[in-house]
Amino acid sequence: MKWSWLLSMVLAMVPEAAAENWPCWRGPRGDGTSLETQVPVRWSTTDHIQWKTPIPGKGHASPIIWEDRIFLITAVAETKQRMLLCLDAKSGNVLWQKEVLISPLERINSLNSHASSTPATDGSRVYVTFLDGKEMYAAAYDFDGNLLWEARPGVFSSMHGYCTSVILWKDKVILNGDHDGPAYLVALDAANGKQIWKTDRPNKTRSYCPPLIRTIDGRNQMVLSGSKCVASYDPDTGAQHWIIDGPTEQYVASLVYNGKLLFMTCGFPDRYMFAIRPDGSGNVTNTHVAWQTTEDCSYVPSPIAFGDYFLVVSDTGVASCLEAATGRLVWRQRMGDRHSASLVSANGLVYFLSDKGVMTVVRPGGKYEKVAINELGEETNASPAISNGRMFLRGDKHLFCIAPE
Repeated sequence: MKWSWLLSMVLAMVPEAAAENWPCWRGPRGDGTSLETQVPVRWSTTDHIQWKTPIPGKGHASPIIWEDRIFLITAVAETKQRMLLCLDAKSGNVLWQKEVLISPLERINSLNSHASSTPATDGSRVYVTFLDGKEMYAAAYDFDGNLLWEARPGVFSSMHGYCTSVILWKDKVILNGDHDGPAYLVALDAANGKQIWKTDRPNKTRSYCPPLIRTIDGRNQMVLSGSKCVASYDPDTGAQHWIIDGPTEQYVASLVYNGKLLFMTCGFPDRYMFAIRPDGSGNVTNTHVAWQTTEDCSYVPSPIAFGDYFLVVSDTGVASCLEAATGRLVWRQRMGDRHSASLVSANGLVYFLSDKGVMTVVRPGGKYEKVAINELGEETNASPAISNGRMFLRGDKHLFCIAPE
């Protein structure tokens, strides 16, 4: 009895890993990484499912989490509604749902949805975007579901549909308008939706990559692939820092950064993976590609930079671990069927989620080490979210909360 009391006192004195919000596409750093260390590793259709909430309609956008609130968008085909839902993170109860837009359903690729753009929150507002006919539509809501503003930043046309997840920078809401027309990047004022800057994009070609923002060598860089190039911009002004031409036409996966190199994977019709030195200016096509490969590249799933390693899974389910500095293949492993979800990391592990709802958990290193394989029992196309020691997975019909072991 004495020892159990002492143990409980000692444990109470050990600080837990700080819980993180998951406020936007790919989490607090925009790269799929979580600093939490008590995130679930093993579960099944019956074990460690804290709650499972039916979600109306369909969507491939990820959930975002701010403290005890979850925000999720969906599209209801029968009524042509685009919806924003708010759920209680502890119970899964739907606190409110709002009709954001009623609009004809745009043509989409079979792997896309009419609600694929992950929203974002700054802790006081929630920002969403959909396609409204031929225009990009953006709106902001407060945490009680009240509409604060709406905007239509520009036209958008793509035979594959719409997806441009919301990115926040300081007082700005940033959206990627790469499409088959006068493509652009645009920054709106988070307080009122008014345009702050708008920058033309080259090549006028559809792509679906949210930018990654990092401060590198004292320079704020907003980097994205798309529209037949990889380019860096100043997120404060929209001015371009540097550009790399190609290497292909269309892009979906987001870039990641390991503190030294940027990593890009694409695409269609040709597939490449690049490591890029981010210190250039102007056109750096011939000078700043550190390494490249065409083996088992990803088109849709975004990769992970993890210490000395760069991990990626191809759309067909082949996972690769490469040496980040050189691109040398460390290991390659088939993970099963098709993968659309982007990779996430937590607990020193990397999570690979297949379209069939099978999550393979791997410890990065010099050899392939599978830690767990978990089945959700429902198809999954959205990327995972992690917050407060829990993993949130959006299935075809439900949102799942997986609790720590």
